[in-house]
Amino acid sequence: MTASLSNREFSLFQKYIEDQCGIAIGDEKAYLIESRLTKLLIESKLNSFEELYKMLYNKNDPKLSEKVIDAITTNETLWFRDKTPWIILEKELMAEYISMIRNTGKKIKIWSAAASSGQEAYSTVIAVDQYLKRHRIKDVGLKDFEIVGTDISAPVLEIAKMGRYDPISIMRGLDPKLKEEYFINEGRVWTVKDEIKKHVKFRKFNLQNSFHSLGKFDMIFCRYVMIYFSQDFKKEMTKKLASALQEKGVLFIGNSEIFPNYKEYFEAKHVDKGIYYQVKE
Repeated sequence: MTASLSNREFSLFQKYIEDQCGIAIGDEKAYLIESRLTKLLIESKLNSFEELYKMLYNKNDPKLSEKVIDAITTNETLWFRDKTPWIILEKELMAEYISMIRNTGKKIKIWSAAASSGQEAYSTVIAVDQYLKRHRIKDVGLKDFEIVGTDISAPVLEIAKMGRYDPISIMRGLDPKLKEEYFINEGRVWTVKDEIKKHVKFRKFNLQNSFHSLGKFDMIFCRYVMIYFSQDFKKEMTKKLASALQEKGVLFIGNSEIFPNYKEYFEAKHVDKGIYYQVKE
């Protein structure tokens, strides 16, 4: 018989999950914890969610903790999600980045936070490559762009590192022409070509940690991430994201996300119907 989640057990896991990764789960979403942790409960041969909670604390097992966080986090993603960031990259940012590369010789650094299985990071490399080809730019190449993808979930990062996608995943948002140009059909999966894959580095990272080890970026994607965080953590994240950006660095959040506390650190910029946020000097 499958155990049901009591109110007390929900409160314990609610606090544990927020403490571990900043995700705030509302009281109305007790079903989320119950449904997503039931499989882990069965695998661990435990009779109640409280037993699972005690194991997390008493054994201090990082692998078990990782399994809990991985079960709770949402890894919804697709290629060129919402289109907006890549339209803005094309119309507003690429010309400036190319000029910066030519004038300084420095790489343009881009961070895909909460990169999930890699579609956002790879979409960015493809968009840059398409721009360079379309404008016949020869003196600047993908080697001049450094893309980092991070996520708290080790399993999805493994998919990202391999760059291997099943037929359903490869179809979601990806133009068939780009699929043929940038991926290799290996029977049941499509694999990102090495010349694209080598320009993205993936690593495990918890957004609650200091961003200092990541360095400074010219562009950050932090999309559909903060909607899961508590209000206090959202404020902290806004400040941390601003501090992780170079002068004139830009931030993209999700099209449907509300970003109410940005004005202390960012200025909103509008391009057509899209929006991005540039860090204040």
